[in-house]
Amino acid sequence: MGASRNGSILQNVDWPTIGMFIGLVLFGWLNIYGASYNFDQTSIFDFTNRAGKQFVWILGSLVLGGTLLLIDYKTYDLFAYVAYGLMLLLLIATPFLAHDIKGSMSWISLGPVSLQPAEFAKCIVALAVAKYMGQYDYKLRGWRDLVIPFALIGVPCLIIMIMQRETGSALVFAAFLLVFYRQGMTPHILWSCVAAVVLFITSIRFGAIPLPIGTGSVGMLSCMLLLIGVEIYFVCKEHPVKWQLTILLVTVAAVFGIGALINVWITVPFDWLAVGLVVALSLYTLVVAVYYRRYGLIWATVFGLVCIGYTQACDLVFTRVLQPHQRTRIEVLLGMKEDLAGAGYNVNQARIAIGSGRFLGKGYLKGTQTKLQFVPEQDTDFIFCTVGEEWGFVGSVGVLLLYLLFILRLVTIAERQRTTFTQIYAYSVASIFLFHLMINVGMVLGVLPVIGIPLPFFSYGGSSLWGFTMLLFILLRLDAARMEQLR
Repeated sequence: MGASRNGSILQNVDWPTIGMFIGLVLFGWLNIYGASYNFDQTSIFDFTNRAGKQFVWILGSLVLGGTLLLIDYKTYDLFAYVAYGLMLLLLIATPFLAHDIKGSMSWISLGPVSLQPAEFAKCIVALAVAKYMGQYDYKLRGWRDLVIPFALIGVPCLIIMIMQRETGSALVFAAFLLVFYRQGMTPHILWSCVAAVVLFITSIRFGAIPLPIGTGSVGMLSCMLLLIGVEIYFVCKEHPVKWQLTILLVTVAAVFGIGALINVWITVPFDWLAVGLVVALSLYTLVVAVYYRRYGLIWATVFGLVCIGYTQACDLVFTRVLQPHQRTRIEVLLGMKEDLAGAGYNVNQARIAIGSGRFLGKGYLKGTQTKLQFVPEQDTDFIFCTVGEEWGFVGSVGVLLLYLLFILRLVTIAERQRTTFTQIYAYSVASIFLFHLMINVGMVLGVLPVIGIPLPFFSYGGSSLWGFTMLLFILLRLDAARMEQLR
């Protein structure tokens, strides 16, 4: 019976995904060797350097993956909450057991090796979310049905961010928003998150730039104009009335025109004038929502009013809440400060390394930026710059295409599942891999702030490799048993 069961797993497991996993791991290992290679080094299996150590982690990941495939698939559903509770206890205990590493208290030393529990938390949270949302009687009808799922991702996120001071690992939990959206969450929440980021960047980047006429800042006025556009869009979309759009746009233009005329004699605070328009439009939206029973517009009203306060608070958050190094990274990213010898050094050197690779690259183990150690963390968070320098544009695009095929394969696996539990877990895995890929590559290219997120299967480190292996092989085990499951 055991032999038959093992044979069934081998027959039903998704081998194309395992093939892509092996390909990514091996190519990542070669690039770790290239990033850490020095001219006195002779072997990739030298266990005194990172490539040799990563080989041991790779062997361990293969054993881990094989073990996860042999475990009964029902175990992952049955013990999801137990594992979640134990994981929370471990995350809480980590700061008391860990040593301070670059301001982070997230690594636990176990003899000669160190492990980061936050890397394994993603897998456990995915299982817990899948178990809760996969209940037979669970339906995502409104925001009340999202309270528990948000709590499941929010609690470990806050522990990692506040207690362990590990911002990058905490932000990964935002990937679950894509899962919630796929399961029926209103797109308003996603739009709100995007708007929060846009308003924050706009207010910080242009907040200190004064308007050419009147008083106020370009940042504040830009944020209010954005909110005015959002209010007009939603009220016209949910309650289309002839000439409504024209009347609203003409009214807004007239108010600013009158303000510009008055400014000839009296100084006009145009940013606060815009705030008044947002309030007026929000109240108009509320009246339309109540009188015509377009209750979906109540969200737009609340959104507009809350965003006024949020925009005012952005500067306070930026100056008082964020750490100095975090503020500097954002200022460098937004072009507010040039610090090529400090916070901007990593990104600048990574750009130079990638650019120097040109179309075909300098060749394996021939990257000068890499060999001369110009790029810090070049075998961990900035491993992609090694790909760009030694393999060029062709190699970089090839790696990204392989990741794209890998993630699309995960989505395909998710779509063919027969149980909601496995489907939600599969989408969680795909979202986490997508989030890591986008943030890491964007960080290396300088289009996103540096927050320390590893590139899956490429970056050096046993915790991240094993964490991603757990995510993937639990999914493969659940997928292999899909024919035994009933929806």
